[in-house]
Amino acid sequence: MKILFLTGGSPATVFALSPLATAARLSGHDVLVASNEDMSSFVASVGLPTVSVTSGKMLEFMFTDRDGTKLDLPGDPMDRLRFNGRGFGRLAAASLPKLRELVADWQPDLVVGGSLCYAAGLIAREIGAPFVRHTWDLGEPPAIDDGASEELASELAALNLDGVAVPDLWIDICPPSLRAPGLSGRQDMRFIPYNQQRTLEPWMYRRGDRPRVCVTAGSRVSHEAEIEYLTALVESIDPLEADIVIAAPEAVAADLRAAKPRVHVGWFPLDTLLTTCDLIVHHGGGQSCLNALNAGVPQLLIPTIPKMVPPCTRISDYGAGTTLLGEDQAPEHLAKAASEILGTPSFRERAHSVSAEIAAQPTPSAVVAELTDLVRR
Repeated sequence: MKILFLTGGSPATVFALSPLATAARLSGHDVLVASNEDMSSFVASVGLPTVSVTSGKMLEFMFTDRDGTKLDLPGDPMDRLRFNGRGFGRLAAASLPKLRELVADWQPDLVVGGSLCYAAGLIAREIGAPFVRHTWDLGEPPAIDDGASEELASELAALNLDGVAVPDLWIDICPPSLRAPGLSGRQDMRFIPYNQQRTLEPWMYRRGDRPRVCVTAGSRVSHEAEIEYLTALVESIDPLEADIVIAAPEAVAADLRAAKPRVHVGWFPLDTLLTTCDLIVHHGGGQSCLNALNAGVPQLLIPTIPKMVPPCTRISDYGAGTTLLGEDQAPEHLAKAASEILGTPSFRERAHSVSAEIAAQPTPSAVVAELTDLVRR
């Protein structure tokens, strides 16, 4: 069986799909991963064959209309969700020409797309192949689909579709207890941490005498403002007298080391590092959340994007962390919230409860069997 996977425009979207793609390959199936050109190196780094289907970057699609008009980010949270959907719709439209060439040559039996990879549903319907939608993290708000449907109106109409393609199977890696209400009929799959690796040093897998706190803003930190944001996070929790580690891309690590010379800084595989941590402080990114839940580590969540707020709130409602919003994200509140989490055993107990739930979900190899049955049917 030939399976075509489509990633989004960030490393996290690559890592989310990698366990299933790898399991399919190890089961003897042919796998290709289509991605933005700037994500191809991340796909290759996890040992999967990749094809670039657009040279555009995600930020370009988000803030530039198809006619080249520059776009401003809306202030209203609901408008911003539809704005995000339109950006992912433009990514899909830009990917279609090369995707059509690819499927004409390679002829996949099945197309698997990440949560917001709308080109996956379109190309699958064009060639009459089954379409599988695969969540990247804890789920996306439906309003993003609405924005994509508006942006892709002409492409959808050509296929007699009223909205984004309905998948033949929806694979969900979010643990059931943390999913948004009202979801049913999905194929559960165990979240498997998949991170770009590096040579480990003993301190990365060895617990020290002090509590360890991981601080991260995800895999896309690149701008001076984001570096200042990370530095401010660390400074706000300095009073804890904890062992602080900043997980960030190597491209910005030198600047962060200069600002915080006594702190470990760099690209650290979270699946290893978090086994030694007592807390993670981060922006609410989906893969960061899932890596922490998988390791049973409580979280101090500081979401900065509206779509991240509901998943973060579900984690804190479950008792596995604390979510700070609005004025509560001011530095003077962070140390107090972090101290409370470190000093309250129930946070770690609830995080361990989710970790056990994740471990009980069907493995990627078991889900590959479901994909085979889908194509057979």
